[in-house]
Amino acid sequence: MFDPKTNKFPYPEQTDQHYLKLKKDRKIIFDSDYPFVDNRFFFRMGSFFLRILLITVVLPVVRIRMGLKVEGRRNLKKHKEVIKNGVISCCNHVHMWDYLGIMSGISPIKPNVLIWAPNINGEWGTMMRHVGGIPIPEEGTKATLTYLRAVKGLLKAGKWLHIYAEGSMWEYYRPIRPFKKGVAFLACECDKPVIPLAYTYREPGFIRKHIFKQIACYTLHIGEPVYKDETLKPKEQRADLTKRVHEAVCALAGIKPEENIYPPIFDNNKRVDYYTHTYGVGYKGSH
Repeated sequence: MFDPKTNKFPYPEQTDQHYLKLKKDRKIIFDSDYPFVDNRFFFRMGSFFLRILLITVVLPVVRIRMGLKVEGRRNLKKHKEVIKNGVISCCNHVHMWDYLGIMSGISPIKPNVLIWAPNINGEWGTMMRHVGGIPIPEEGTKATLTYLRAVKGLLKAGKWLHIYAEGSMWEYYRPIRPFKKGVAFLACECDKPVIPLAYTYREPGFIRKHIFKQIACYTLHIGEPVYKDETLKPKEQRADLTKRVHEAVCALAGIKPEENIYPPIFDNNKRVDYYTHTYGVGYKGSH
């Protein structure tokens, strides 16, 4: 049976830290003049042609290479009226291509995704932008306000926005790390539900394991919408929604709080013991 515990990855000591090194810096400044949602003609044309390439070539390759299976697509149909009015999705971040897997799993819906700004400055930044990537600015208050207006505008226009609430990508990591509060903040501010998603792992077959040296195959689980509690005050709403979305993602990943030391919900980077206490959970071997 697949056991990612035996694989060695340089997981950092803080839950939202990155460990992959970027090979390029394009020196783009994400200030208040940057088009976080780019509606210029040539950008939209580039995105259109890339979309064709994605549908015909890239996404099929991603599904094959990841060994991707999708469970819960019926929830997209069941809640289509809710989804068409704009939603936020949240998922564990465990593979460099996992956003492409999400795009494949929810197709024909075309999502946008919030991305760590240095990744947009990296070698794949142009492609990330054209598949809906929106950099999270670190250039000060004005840039943040411009970015928030753009993101809120997308949600109000009925778009799907994906957010990695863990804050960074850790390959093949099984526990669901603490969530930052941005998902709940935007969901509550824009009055939109959150669609929980979760990746779990499966044992790869002989060819994937020995020819492609693939550690695991992936299953993407799609859950039902989680809504804010209208009876709570704004600050309590955000805390409550963060907790319940985290619980929903854990449940999709097969993590049962009553059977394990439950991981922290919020961004609590000093909990180094979080990793060892939760290492044995989160693997659905039967999927």
